[in-house]
Amino acid sequence: MAPLKLSLACWDYDRVKALEDGRVKPEGIELNFLNLRVEETFFRQLRYKEFDVSELSLSSYVLTLNSDDPPFFALPVFPSRFFRHQSIYVNTKAGITHPSQLAGRPVGTPEFQMTAPVWQRGILEDEYGLAYDAPHYFTGNVEPSNVERKEKIPLNLAESVKIQSIPAGKCLAQMLADGEIVALESATAPSTFGKHPDVGRLFPNAMEVEKDYFKRTGIFPIMHVIAVKRSLLKEHPWVARSLTKAFNESMQYAYDAIHERGALRYILPWMQFHVEETQAAMTSGNNADERWWEDGLTAQNRRTLDKFLEYSYKQGLAKKQWKVEELFVPGSLESFVV
Repeated sequence: MAPLKLSLACWDYDRVKALEDGRVKPEGIELNFLNLRVEETFFRQLRYKEFDVSELSLSSYVLTLNSDDPPFFALPVFPSRFFRHQSIYVNTKAGITHPSQLAGRPVGTPEFQMTAPVWQRGILEDEYGLAYDAPHYFTGNVEPSNVERKEKIPLNLAESVKIQSIPAGKCLAQMLADGEIVALESATAPSTFGKHPDVGRLFPNAMEVEKDYFKRTGIFPIMHVIAVKRSLLKEHPWVARSLTKAFNESMQYAYDAIHERGALRYILPWMQFHVEETQAAMTSGNNADERWWEDGLTAQNRRTLDKFLEYSYKQGLAKKQWKVEELFVPGSLESFVV
C-alpha cells in the first residue's frame, strides 16, 4: 500500500528536525514538512485550514472546541513551551515595582486570546493578585504594520474586560517606549527592548523567578500543540498514533544533540553547563537521561494543561473548563507507553 501523503506545517525546532530531514519517518505516511513561522501557520490554518497537520496555538486550539463541529483534534505533542515571566515588559518610568500596580493601567497585548498572554494573566493573578480583568488592554501589532491586527478567533468576553484595538500604523513596541502603555504582555520581545532606555522587564531577574515558579508549581507552560484535521482522522484514524510515535522519536534526536561532547553542534560555548543547570533546576537530578521537556500526558504535563484550561475558562475564552483528555485524539496517548 502506498504511504499516505500528508502536509505538516511547523517551525523547524530541534525537537522536530528529524521529521523535517527524514531521519524519522512516520509509519505509513509520506510527510511534506513545511517549515513556516508560527504566525503564518496559525493564520493560514485557523482561517483557511490549509494543512493536514499543523502546529497550533494551545489557546486558539482550545477556542476551536467552542464550535459545534470542531475542525481539529490535538495530539499530545507540545512543540513549543516557554516560561513567560521574562516576556512581560514595562516602561521603567511608569513606577511599576509590583505586578498589582498594573490594575487600571494601560497594558498592551497582541491578541487577548494568544496563549502567552493567557498564561501571563493567569500567573499574575495567581501569584501576585492582579485580576485578569483589572488592566485596560490595548491589542494590536507589536511592530509597525500597515495592516491592523485582529483576533484570529472571535471572542465573547465579560463586560468587565476592557479592550481597545489600536489602528494600523501604531505599534505596541513604540507605545511602550513612549509611555502610552505601561506594560506589554507578549510572546515576542518588542524591538524597543534593549534599544530604548525606558523599556525593561517587569521581572529583571526573570530566570530566578521562573526557576522558583517551576520549583513551587511543577508547571513548564505549554504554548503549542500539534493539531490534525478531524476529517482526516475519520478516514484514517491510525494517523494519530503514527504521528505521535514519530514526534516522540524525533524528540530523542534533540536530546542526543545537546548532550554531544565531541564538538559543539550549536554556537553556545557553554552549552554543556547550561544543560546541567537546566537538569538541576527541572529534574530530580538523579538520572542524567531524565527529560525536562516531554510529550504525552505525564504528571507534569497534566498539571500544566489543567492550569491552562482553568485560565482559559476563567478569562472568558473557553465555553467550559475542559478536561485534559477531551483535548486529544482518543488512543494517541497510548503511543507513549513502552
